[in-house]
Amino acid sequence: MKSGQASISIHTLPRSSSIPFYAHLYTYNMTDYKFEGWLGDSPESVKGQMKWGEFEPKTWTEDDVDIKITHCGICGSDLHTLRSGWGATDYPCCVGHEIVGTVVRVGKNVKQHKLGDRVGVGAQARSCMQPDCPDCSVGQESYCKIANINTYGARFPEGGKSYGGYADYHRANQHFTIKIPEGLPSEHAAPLMCGGITVYSPLKNHGAGPGKAVGIVGVGGLGHFGVLFAKALGADKVVGISRRASKRDEVLKLGADAYIATADEEDWAKKHALSLDLIVSTVSSPKMPLAEYMGLLKTGGTFVQVGAPDNGELPPINAFTLLASAVKVTGSAIGPPAQIKEMLDLCVEKKIVPWVETRPLSEANKAVVDMEEGKARYRYVLVNEKHL
Repeated sequence: MKSGQASISIHTLPRSSSIPFYAHLYTYNMTDYKFEGWLGDSPESVKGQMKWGEFEPKTWTEDDVDIKITHCGICGSDLHTLRSGWGATDYPCCVGHEIVGTVVRVGKNVKQHKLGDRVGVGAQARSCMQPDCPDCSVGQESYCKIANINTYGARFPEGGKSYGGYADYHRANQHFTIKIPEGLPSEHAAPLMCGGITVYSPLKNHGAGPGKAVGIVGVGGLGHFGVLFAKALGADKVVGISRRASKRDEVLKLGADAYIATADEEDWAKKHALSLDLIVSTVSSPKMPLAEYMGLLKTGGTFVQVGAPDNGELPPINAFTLLASAVKVTGSAIGPPAQIKEMLDLCVEKKIVPWVETRPLSEANKAVVDMEEGKARYRYVLVNEKHL
């Protein structure tokens, strides 16, 4: 029997039992659903060639929950993975790590969730969670070096492979499953689970807030979250930085105080030099003008790279760029579960509204192609309409 299909246990009681016989004749562990989703089987999948099919979820443990998926955001990571851009993908692969849905099965060890809870899952499926882990022990599970397992395309030590959210159901560890607060619509919550936390984490960790001028490089799916969160965290000045002036009005509408169009504005690097305390770069191009971006920082400023290009290639950094202004260059991945919860609560408190466009799950192939062509403004969210 495949995991996820119905199982019925039959127990007969001694006739001397004082409990009515019919009350315990049958006990049910009803998991009468299939794990099915959009599967990529080659790098050509990113061209709209995913195929709907059944898959075997990870081996069940009593720390797990099963989730009936209602929404799943489309992330740039999905495209990189489908085309094997970050290394060889373990096909078949069902991508999607911006998952929101309803808990339909709960393991015996699960304390954080109950049946019917609305929850979300981001890019991380598990870490080692050991008390002697230098990362997990201090609440930095997302940087665990011992057993960091991705939500899709990874293997679990207990058996099985991780499959993502372009699907009907998802199996997840309770610790990396976050309850969605009331007041946050599911179509808004979904892209926050990866896209949102990817920029919220470096902004929070590097002090975006009152007294700071913050630049967001690349105002797209990730970058638009950067503008929203920098404003919500109280930064004095937020500057959107992108290539074309055509985005200016949209970025200002998001809440940015200023906008720099690097391809359409002459001498932009000189004009805006030494004006920012913190830059978060969502761009994933090895040809980006990195030296010029760093020149926008004040002395001692910080440049954080979150965009991950295929093969990890970035422009070289000249040592004198660092020495002349004592700037700091670092990177940031996603955030740990506690920080994801903090971010979701902030969205409710500050009434943050991501710019999303919903697409039917049945049209996932077309949505992936449109995402690849840069048509999203600014995030696509797949809706599993049969589960609403």
